[in-house]
Amino acid sequence: MIVWKNDHIPEAPYYANIFNYFLSDDLEGYQEMDEITLDFVYKIDGFLGYESHKSEGRGSFISYWRDKESIDEWRKDLTHQKAKFEGMKRWYKSYHSMLVKVESAHFHSI
Repeated sequence: MIVWKNDHIPEAPYYANIFNYFLSDDLEGYQEMDEITLDFVYKIDGFLGYESHKSEGRGSFISYWRDKESIDEWRKDLTHQKAKFEGMKRWYKSYHSMLVKVESAHFHSI
């Protein structure tokens, strides 16, 4: 399920950054950096929320954003850049990232 910032479901359009990955065997510092970056991203005004799934070394992290300017602010953040560098260097066997525009969205829960 999506964890919306401030429990607020935004109206489309907005953006989703989809990050899919396979973890490596060297995960030293990974969990700590994951917590640091997740805590920090909430401080960015245009961050809307996220969802995350992991199973057997494979994972997906989808972050939701109001606009491209907010995404660019996150991309330029030094902590995020450090996390990306460590990810490429040792935490991920492989990954891919896609930025998509969400034109419409529908939600249902019981």
